[in-house]
Amino acid sequence: MLELRPNCECCDRDLPPASPEARICTFEHTFCADCAELRFDETCPDCGGGLVVRPIRPEVQLHRFPASLRRVVKAHRPATVQTPRREPERPTGWV
Repeated sequence: MLELRPNCECCDRDLPPASPEARICTFEHTFCADCAELRFDETCPDCGGGLVVRPIRPEVQLHRFPASLRRVVKAHRPATVQTPRREPERPTGWV
């Protein structure tokens, strides 16, 4: 059964059990959508597996099978900044 970890392991953003923003890999490493897409290109930085939307446990099941309260935070690489590409400079006088 999935733990449903309460936070992003990278930025520590809260991810409640019903959050559509939670992403997990097959080892349940948990990230928010922003970190998964912008920092890790939807690939888990810990195991190399794909990051997918975490399933939402029905609210009626949360009482019997509660989400985890254990917060995991790890140091991950900073976000990759996309710099716009520019044309190479041409020497003066070229057409």
